[in-house]
Amino acid sequence: MIVGAKLVAPAIAALALAGLVGLMVVAAVAGAGAAPSAQAGGGFGVSARARADIPPAYLALYQRAAARYRLDWAILAGIGKVECDHGRDPDPSCTKEGAVNSAGAGGPMQFLASTFSQYGVAPAGGMPDRWRAADAIFSAASYLRASGAPDDYSKAIFAYNHATWYVAEVKHWASVYRGAALAAASGVGEEEAGGTELWPGVGPVRYIAGSQARLTPGDGHVAQVPAQAPRVVQAMVIAGNEMQGVPYGPTGHPDPRGADSEDCSSTLNYVLYRSGARPIDEIVRENPLAQDYVDWGEPGPGRWVTIYATTAPSDHVFVVIAGLRLDTSHNGTDVGPNRDQDGPRWRILDHIPTWAHWSVRHPPGL
Repeated sequence: MIVGAKLVAPAIAALALAGLVGLMVVAAVAGAGAAPSAQAGGGFGVSARARADIPPAYLALYQRAAARYRLDWAILAGIGKVECDHGRDPDPSCTKEGAVNSAGAGGPMQFLASTFSQYGVAPAGGMPDRWRAADAIFSAASYLRASGAPDDYSKAIFAYNHATWYVAEVKHWASVYRGAALAAASGVGEEEAGGTELWPGVGPVRYIAGSQARLTPGDGHVAQVPAQAPRVVQAMVIAGNEMQGVPYGPTGHPDPRGADSEDCSSTLNYVLYRSGARPIDEIVRENPLAQDYVDWGEPGPGRWVTIYATTAPSDHVFVVIAGLRLDTSHNGTDVGPNRDQDGPRWRILDHIPTWAHWSVRHPPGL
């Protein structure tokens, strides 16, 4: 049962995804699945980042709900961040009474009506309302408790939204929001701006402030990872960095992993696989080409990731991740340090290339 359906596409729901996010979940589960121990929510620290990012009314509700259900308040806050940015997401389904998204989820914790009817709680009395912040947050705590928390937070978060990248994303924000000592105990590093974190299977990753990726000064092949971007988007930036030395060619089809060349569509396939946004078995089975991305995902530009695909005058696809374009096309479409290089490279042209009419799409939830 998907509760937070706002951020999950049918293609990735209820699957054990491979790649960076899968590796990250394994590392996080070792700490955050069984620890911190269950105690009153007020027993967990509140980081300076949490006080700066979470509206005071929401912070108080997360702590009160966690105390009632003896949960880690930061896990509740992580869900609130990922689902509706603590009630600040402009999507009407987050704040407008009665509005739902395409999956039927509504309210600041993105409940489906069927789930809310079972687990809805109204701490102030009366009928529970999934669009009322207090009811939504206490109901989320109720649902997590019924789904296995605090004994197994991984299981409970996965029950809330059936995607392994979602589990990792919630745990990431929980680690950021807890006080420093408890964040370290969770097994997931706290990535304040300018900090460094050891990513499993990748190595040290240094963050920059803000939500926009930028090229490293003096090295056009390394994009700096924005600390404010969602974990799955950070993983996409890292995946793009991994491809910077690969030449243009067809060997990334049908499997982009370990190929000695990548074309436009296999570059995108690799980024989606490596970040956990699209399962590798689906990619290998369907072998999506540039023209297949004309209708993939959701329409329009994404908040964090936008895919541009076309079939005329020739088939092509590229992706913009946290403000940086990853593209194999360079002739006349780049002014940066990689403007003369073939293959998947970071491009910094200040506008979308105009040589084609683009279908503009984005991965669900991003």
